[in-house]
Amino acid sequence: MRSTFPAATISTFQLQKNASKNRLLFIILATLCSTAAPSVAEPLSHAIAMHGKPALAADYKHFPYVNPQAPRGGRLTLGKLGSYDSLNPFIVRGVAPSGLRGLVYESLMARSADEPFTLYGLIARSIEVPVDRSWITFHIDPGAAFSDGKPITADDIIFSHDLLRHKGRPYLRSHYNKIRQAEKLGPKAIKFHFKAAGDREIPLIMGLMPILPKHAIDPETFEQTSLQPPIGSGPYVVAKVDPGHALLFRRNPKYWAANRPVRRGMHNFDELRMLYYRDASAVFEAFKTGAIDVRRETNPARWIDGYDFPAMRDGKVTRKTFKSGKPSGMTGLVFNTRRGKFSDIRVRQAFSLAFDGPGINQALFHGRFVRTESFFAGSELASTARQADERERRLLAPFKQSVLPEIMAGTWRLPTAATKKARRSSLKQAFSLLRAAGYELRGRKLVQRQTDRPLDVELLVTTTAQERIALSFSSALKRLGVTTTIRKVESSQYWARIGRFEFDMIQWHYSASLSPGNEQINRWASSHAAIERSLNYAGVKNPAVDAMIRELLEATERENFVSAVRAFDRALLSGTYLIPLFHTPEQWYAVWSHLRHPPAAPLLGTDLATWWQTQTK
Repeated sequence: MRSTFPAATISTFQLQKNASKNRLLFIILATLCSTAAPSVAEPLSHAIAMHGKPALAADYKHFPYVNPQAPRGGRLTLGKLGSYDSLNPFIVRGVAPSGLRGLVYESLMARSADEPFTLYGLIARSIEVPVDRSWITFHIDPGAAFSDGKPITADDIIFSHDLLRHKGRPYLRSHYNKIRQAEKLGPKAIKFHFKAAGDREIPLIMGLMPILPKHAIDPETFEQTSLQPPIGSGPYVVAKVDPGHALLFRRNPKYWAANRPVRRGMHNFDELRMLYYRDASAVFEAFKTGAIDVRRETNPARWIDGYDFPAMRDGKVTRKTFKSGKPSGMTGLVFNTRRGKFSDIRVRQAFSLAFDGPGINQALFHGRFVRTESFFAGSELASTARQADERERRLLAPFKQSVLPEIMAGTWRLPTAATKKARRSSLKQAFSLLRAAGYELRGRKLVQRQTDRPLDVELLVTTTAQERIALSFSSALKRLGVTTTIRKVESSQYWARIGRFEFDMIQWHYSASLSPGNEQINRWASSHAAIERSLNYAGVKNPAVDAMIRELLEATERENFVSAVRAFDRALLSGTYLIPLFHTPEQWYAVWSHLRHPPAAPLLGTDLATWWQTQTK
């Protein structure tokens, strides 16, 4: 291991033969080396975990949830909503298709779907990192190469970091601005020094940084949308571009990592074809005819009643249920608190009381959905139905006014009114909150007393499923005197509007993991409330939320991390930044019979990258 003692410091001393001076020099050297000790790296490692140790040893052969003997070949066709107008997923402009990251662009390390947050070497064969995680060194696999055959070097890593830090999406700029220095140690090694120690996730964030080819990208035009097939190091290349209709990925026969343990048993299809449709019903009809091979079902009503068609009756299509150990995430109707009417929490609370969760669940989803009451529902990270522990209370003590007592006590629940009498009671509570916020009924309209402006709201939607929920909700709002407009727009207009925060309310899904971290900054931090294209759609500016994000990022022990996340959950729930909707208790997939998957799903649920085809379709 290289010495961490600065050569420049040694050179300032002139070694003398005088014994007393030598003793003094020894004392100085010992003091400096002991000061640097916390940043001395542990031995070279093949992996890194957010907390604890990686589950797999350095000599692992493959991930435990794959079939290493899976045959390769065939084509997998998936259905997608909307369209795309760019093949650059890293910039603000344009709408890029899903799949480019992972299929075309790779990162230095890769996640294990069987662990909460552990990364194993991919482009980086090994790493060095100190105990305090103040820096990380990546050693590039000598065989790592882009699809055009060019080897990946430290220059590509530095180029990628610099480009994304200055011209990438807001969350990429936020992540990569935490780097104090990118130090090239050789043609195949690079060291990132972090601005501040304590953020245990930032080394992993750097491990997940997408690597771009310096020789194939012009920084001057990087921020412009383009449909030129990109060059990456991933298992696939873009073979055919047809915006509005299709996108074809073809497996790279010279993919450099095909037989590495981190990729063995994965990416088994020769081709991946994405077909684009304007609405969800068209996607389902295409699946029924066999134009699409597999679909993730999220509509309980369709799951129960919609799969009675010839291919299903003939056994050519089967339904499969997979368990997942990760949180369900949060789908909700998000309030834009930048709008004056929603800057008052009493208005947001009133709207939440007006939402008839049980009625909508029964009417639209046969009662098969579960109402989501935590941003980490279904996991140990959820705060719901748990009294805050001592660590949580200590963390939230400076913010007592920001967290509701019932949420701290674990007694808070979403309204469960199932009878007409109970619904009337909820609406009365909602109306009382609106009166307290300065509104009153004039005729059939709710108006602001001081300004005489009616309380109106536009629900911006882009799919029929969103529209159905919005219609159900709007009827309750109208009973309160709220003027409601449901605005359904096509995909590109929708993304443009929400990117500029031009909406009152939208439906949004916040995915969740067992290791929430820096992504929460982009979603909820005050620093991102005014950054266009950030995911802080609600416009949250809450010191308690900001503080809890810092706490969960700095936690070194799992139990402290769990407490920090639960405290974060309590702060978000207390703010009523959205009306929670529903989630499915399991993963539902409908599959054509020529497809196979490993018998056991990983912790995070089944992954199509591990599936394969056994016969000609």
